[in-house]
Amino acid sequence: MKSKLLKVIICLLIAFFIAITFLPKSLFSSKEVLFKVEKGEGSRAIALNLQKTGLITWSSAFRLYVLTIGVAGELQAGTYQLNSNMNIPEIAGIISKGKIAKEKITIIEGWTIRDIANYLEDKGLFTKEEILELTGNPLDPNSMEGYLFPDTYLISKDVSAEDLITLMHDNFENKIQPYSAEMEEKGLSLSQVITMASLIEKEVKTMEDKQLVSGIYWKRIKYGYPLQSDSSIAYIKGVPQWRYSYEDTRIDSPYNTYLNYGLPPGPISNPGLDSIEAALRPTESPYLYYLSTPQGDTIYSKTLAEHNANIEKYLK
Repeated sequence: MKSKLLKVIICLLIAFFIAITFLPKSLFSSKEVLFKVEKGEGSRAIALNLQKTGLITWSSAFRLYVLTIGVAGELQAGTYQLNSNMNIPEIAGIISKGKIAKEKITIIEGWTIRDIANYLEDKGLFTKEEILELTGNPLDPNSMEGYLFPDTYLISKDVSAEDLITLMHDNFENKIQPYSAEMEEKGLSLSQVITMASLIEKEVKTMEDKQLVSGIYWKRIKYGYPLQSDSSIAYIKGVPQWRYSYEDTRIDSPYNTYLNYGLPPGPISNPGLDSIEAALRPTESPYLYYLSTPQGDTIYSKTLAEHNANIEKYLK
């Protein structure tokens, strides 16, 4: 009789352990939890934290499971996106394989550091102030404006603001490196190329137009004409507009390409590779002027009279 009772108890314990291990704590939960494993934490501490967080029912079941399958020493530090509708094998698999929680962010070509800061704040990752403290502020030639490469990044959920900015800057360095010899050959500094590319990025969209506008800008610099880029006014004001007034073009700023000759003191956006290549490889043309129509077309002119006629035709 005692033997039968003992067998029943053992069977019940085994059934209980199997249920605790292979059934999730909550079958119908959809709430995701960011669970952090600190460096140096062992299976016991991790199991207790999983139980405290409400992800598992019994910490000992988790610990016994990872010891049994031999992954107790493979549990990796990091932040994980877990759910209480996961069972212990699923949770153990995620942590032992280091499948940390990821966030996808996309930095658009032509965004300024102000745009990037606003985007990251809207994503709930960092405040604008945190980002601008690291990058510097717009209209500061010593900021990182222009040197954060526009791209899609898959980042850890617990990435620091400093590590993210470093990642974007390192990506820029990697992308620009193949052009170093060409810049040196043409006698252009990195600052000149990126500043020119940042203007081109904001002005036109197609590669053909970018190379034509690049040719116009370099020619105007050579001839001593102001660039007269509306994008420089948008950067100063921090407000993109379709048209700018005469008063806008009189704003006292070294970034105002209507009042000042040559390139502005630093980039006005973070350009993509097409614009960087266009800055390095301009198309020669007879044009000195251009304008963009409301439909997005670019109209080129050889003379000021022709340019003014095109303004009357396309923009009035």
